[in-house]
Amino acid sequence: MKTARNRRRTAAPGALAAFARFVLCGGGVGLASSLSVAALASWVPWGLANALITAASTLLATELHARFTFGAGRRATWRQHVQSAGSAVATYAATCGAMLVLHQLVAVPGAVLEQAVYLSASALAGAARFVALRLVVFARDHTRNAATVHRDHARDAADVRVTRPVPTVRATASDGRAALCRAA
Repeated sequence: MKTARNRRRTAAPGALAAFARFVLCGGGVGLASSLSVAALASWVPWGLANALITAASTLLATELHARFTFGAGRRATWRQHVQSAGSAVATYAATCGAMLVLHQLVAVPGAVLEQAVYLSASALAGAARFVALRLVVFARDHTRNAATVHRDHARDAADVRVTRPVPTVRATASDGRAALCRAA
């Protein structure tokens, strides 16, 4: 018996569709983050600006990926936020490393060069992040905990009514007549 909850569940999108959604959601958040880091870096050190924007954009992107990119259709769990944050730490390290290398190679890089380096590092780290999110964080078999699975199985079992034929037994009465008796 299909419940409303089962009808709402949708199949996970294929890898290509999920990647397109990832680029749309993550890329949009990434572009906004890039501009935000540049603006915030004019008031605070660049590393701090990147950390603050990375934290905020990771929360937003994780919600978008849970609801839209990977087809869960619901809010991200705390476990998914923590795992996503782990991949964001790697992204943060990649962007900081790229900017550090840039500043070692070019004494005073222009804003366009900084943006190009930052976005390139973000794109490479983003591709690796997509793989981690798809295969680990939002993998379908990891999204439900044991209690949820048990509850769903119990609900499904309650929906199924077991009907079995009740066997009949032929018995002979004391006066020699046959009688049908139902076994309990």
